[in-house]
Amino acid sequence: MSSLQALFSPRSVAVIGASRTPGTIGNAIFNNLIRCGFAGVAYPVNPRAQAVLSVKAWPSIGAVPEPVDLAIIALPAEQVNAAVRECAEAGVQALVVISAGFKEGGGEGAVREAELVEVARGAGMRVVGPNCLGVINADPAVALNATFAPTWPHHGRIGFLTQSGALGVAILDYGLELGLGVSTFVSVGNKADLSANDMLEHWEQDAATDIILLYLESFGNPRKFNKIARRVARRKPVLAVKSGRSAAGSRAASSHTGSLAGVDVAADALFWQTGVLRVDTLEQLFNTAMLLAHQPIPRGPRVAILTNAGGPGILAADACETFGLELPSPSAETQAALRAFLPAEASVANPVDMIASASASSYEQAVRLLLADPAIDSLLVIFVPPIVTHPQEVAEAILRGARGSDKPVLCNFLGTHGIPESLRSLKAGSIVSYAFPETAAISLAQATRYGQWLQRPEGQSVERDDLDAASARAAVEGALRRAAAEDEAVWLAPEEVEAVLRAYGIPTARALTATTPEEAAAAAQRLGFPVAVKLMSETITHKTEVQGVRLGLESPEQVFDAFAGIARRLADRGQADAMAGVVVQEMVTEGVEVILGASLDPAFGPVLMVGLGGIHVELLKDVSVRVHPLHDIDVDEMLGELRALPLLTGYRGQAPADVPALREALLRLDLLVRDLPELVELDINPLKVRAAGQGVIAVDARICVQRTVPRRAPTRRHP
Repeated sequence: MSSLQALFSPRSVAVIGASRTPGTIGNAIFNNLIRCGFAGVAYPVNPRAQAVLSVKAWPSIGAVPEPVDLAIIALPAEQVNAAVRECAEAGVQALVVISAGFKEGGGEGAVREAELVEVARGAGMRVVGPNCLGVINADPAVALNATFAPTWPHHGRIGFLTQSGALGVAILDYGLELGLGVSTFVSVGNKADLSANDMLEHWEQDAATDIILLYLESFGNPRKFNKIARRVARRKPVLAVKSGRSAAGSRAASSHTGSLAGVDVAADALFWQTGVLRVDTLEQLFNTAMLLAHQPIPRGPRVAILTNAGGPGILAADACETFGLELPSPSAETQAALRAFLPAEASVANPVDMIASASASSYEQAVRLLLADPAIDSLLVIFVPPIVTHPQEVAEAILRGARGSDKPVLCNFLGTHGIPESLRSLKAGSIVSYAFPETAAISLAQATRYGQWLQRPEGQSVERDDLDAASARAAVEGALRRAAAEDEAVWLAPEEVEAVLRAYGIPTARALTATTPEEAAAAAQRLGFPVAVKLMSETITHKTEVQGVRLGLESPEQVFDAFAGIARRLADRGQADAMAGVVVQEMVTEGVEVILGASLDPAFGPVLMVGLGGIHVELLKDVSVRVHPLHDIDVDEMLGELRALPLLTGYRGQAPADVPALREALLRLDLLVRDLPELVELDINPLKVRAAGQGVIAVDARICVQRTVPRRAPTRRHP
């Protein structure tokens, strides 16, 4: 028996901490096993009880006379690890640790959790938790309710994972209310061992699961999630609610990329890259899951709205367009066929308003016609109950009209949430009804987004054989040796930045450094005029804010004066010590200014950015963000998302820029952050994108590295 089979389909379960006292967690868990009809053998373990719920109790796991596949531990935290060691000795294959008092509280709890994992892994036991609600397998052949939740869900084909035990209880209640069936449910708590990545791989192969729902608070291994979820979402819809949209608690960023590629931007990027549908609320999670569970995936964004009332139709149309759906007019043939049986007062545009007198027969005919129209990808049917027409008749008529179509149909039966009663008995073709038209539109938009992701090419990772990783590593190590401590961040010197970028095939403008006006003038003469003079400082991030940049200098005298002027202005501001010298650089005047950047997010790892560059980058915020590692399709999409893309492709008669060279630079930046895990922040701003065929050149760049990179503290969770 595999470790996850022992977890979800055990032949025997022991509850360590099973209690005779009603209202305790140990009592609730054992009661749920018995009440829900667990198909295997259940053993209560309690050294102070002869029996629990009329079942013979055992003083320890070692005393249980038969092998135990799964142990549920509901003990005080300080007693848990002793029980885990006993389980290891007894040959238990999987554990669910309900108890709190571990990593979520820090300090001693974190040490206790590390010990728990070490013992379990040494014995080959998988662990759910600690600090969790438990697991469920709703298959009647197993009927495992290893939780203390009061709700036993319907059996269905949805796998559900939650990091919050408290929300898990609410999730089970709400799913039961909506009639959504569960295959397996797991509350992972602290994710000491079993994680969302493990469950995605499990559900990918699980023939009993068609849809995967996630409530996430953090990512343990986003790079692994990136790889696994891309694959799983091609086979099964994956929907997620990710909490923590605010930037509170994230580290302060001193680069453009760090400030623009915040935590929630990174989460959105990761979900889109992987095909995981991110929704904002648990209600949206269930609403979208109902649609995907009962209807085909939309092939495109074109939706027709059919209604018997103008107001809800307008609300639905507004919501559809707000969330990216399109409302094309039906074809001339479809409109003519609709006019043939609808009253003259009806509208056959989109929305199609049949007015309040519409009969069930009118609904059936209109549904059939609209679904047959090749200009329509999906259909939203709105019904406001008038006196003359019964909702059940309309529901049955909609189903008859939709029969045989492979396009999704959803309804807004005002005031009805879920599936109309007349449709509940159907095994296939169920049409979900939403209480409000806006809710239906949002759910359809989410399902459509998933359909669009499925149609995009899978893409592939990119390698290059002309990289000089050794030179880049030498530059980084030289900078790190200047750090006073392991956790101190260090900015690379200009020549080190140039070495790193050139090692990865990103061209840089020719430049020399100088620490005196005389050295600056001499450097300019070696480079050739015109030149730019830029402040060199480890503490001042944005040079233009202190007038630390002079451009287009044509003589040694101008360069000398530029150095002296920058020094004087800094002295006047009380920042004379911030000046380490200047960079004298060849002038690069032609090309579109773009920013390339990378920032190490403590939760997601390296985050890459491309956008319109220059001094206004944070004001205009025309950027696109993705999480490392990138596929080639990710880079293409990033460039396509920029509002300023026409400036690169030829705007109002201007010559197009070298977009392929920009694309190549972004791919190489992705390889750079892969090979330099110490990289914390990187900005290339501006990167000049020259005319087509002439490449790109980095005019200004900053790189910050750190030996011990930051990691976000774990989110505190409570079961």
